[in-house]
Amino acid sequence: MLYQAKAIHGYKLNGRDGEIGKIKEFYFDDHYWTIRYLVADSGNWLTNRQVLISPHALGVVNKDAQTIAINLTKKQIEDSPPLSSDEPVSRQFEQDYYSYYMLPSYWDSPFMQGQYSSPPTGMSSRGKLPKSNFGPKTWDPHLRSTHAVSGYHIQVKDGEIGHVEDFMIDDETWIIRYLIINTKNWWEGKKVLVSPRWIKSVDWIESKVFVNLSREAITQSPEYIEGSPVSREYEAALHQHYNLQGYWDNESPPKNSP
Repeated sequence: MLYQAKAIHGYKLNGRDGEIGKIKEFYFDDHYWTIRYLVADSGNWLTNRQVLISPHALGVVNKDAQTIAINLTKKQIEDSPPLSSDEPVSRQFEQDYYSYYMLPSYWDSPFMQGQYSSPPTGMSSRGKLPKSNFGPKTWDPHLRSTHAVSGYHIQVKDGEIGHVEDFMIDDETWIIRYLIINTKNWWEGKKVLVSPRWIKSVDWIESKVFVNLSREAITQSPEYIEGSPVSREYEAALHQHYNLQGYWDNESPPKNSP
């Protein structure tokens, strides 16, 4: 199922031994447009540090209860590699994080493009932090915040078209399937969906997303109604409008999927 990122902000994260916090935002890989971490607001439990949850640990998303099951205990999270709330995520931190939970790192494993439905280790932990030999604690420039990218301007072949308002996330693979684009400055607030596959490039300094489509094509595309579910019929019509193949035609289904 596809969820709006902002719609699940605030969902409770229920660990094995109780609530560990609420969803604050997401970090995604700007190459594969896949969610790599949920950032949890832990309240007064773990102050002055970011609590990052890998999709490997995620269970069922319960829309009615507004909860997500987490296959972790509070102790595991508390003893995990610390990351200050004002620090960017470094590759060294990630290496320590994945080693601690005994998980394959996404940058050199089959999980590069998502499909987290079958955690290889059940998110176990060794109980102590391993020594990292990755090198300097440099920021990983491929991790981006959904909060920070919201508001980026959309540049198409023949001019500007609107801005990024939100993201549609697949809760099975944790891939960002679409950017929700608000075109209010052109067509009375019409919102449309644009797949990351159609993005030509992103200027992270100028906060612009360059899309390989025309204004006319986007104007005539199927409108996205805020809060409405995205059905496969809608997706098929959207891709047919652009004469492009759907992602479901050339992606392997996640493990344990019917």
